[in-house]
Amino acid sequence: VQLQASGGGLVQAGGSLRLSCKVSELTSSPYVMAWFRQVPRKEREFVAAITGSDNSPTYAPSVEGRFTISKDGSKIAVYLQMNDLKPDDTAVYYCTVGSVLSTFREMYTDWGQGTLVTVSS
Repeated sequence: VQLQASGGGLVQAGGSLRLSCKVSELTSSPYVMAWFRQVPRKEREFVAAITGSDNSPTYAPSVEGRFTISKDGSKIAVYLQMNDLKPDDTAVYYCTVGSVLSTFREMYTDWGQGTLVTVSS
């Protein structure tokens, strides 16, 4: 399974970015698509996830109300709309696919290469 994330960049605090992730294939059913992020010397942390069956989203408390996860079943893609960005959102963002909904990165086995988001104050 190959995942390709894009859409990162430099943005000022309060700005918006939309991340995209294309997935080559889905190997499990049911499935969950998720975004994690990581800064140097810290663990990769959960950001958001969406279930394949009913498009039910789950968000980390730190992004709830500011980020929106969505997916396109026909293109096997997942998106992350990020609004009201804060400097603490600066990180490399990774997309991933799993078979069960989880906030633990160990539950996901296939990862994209990551896309860097930098939010300036």
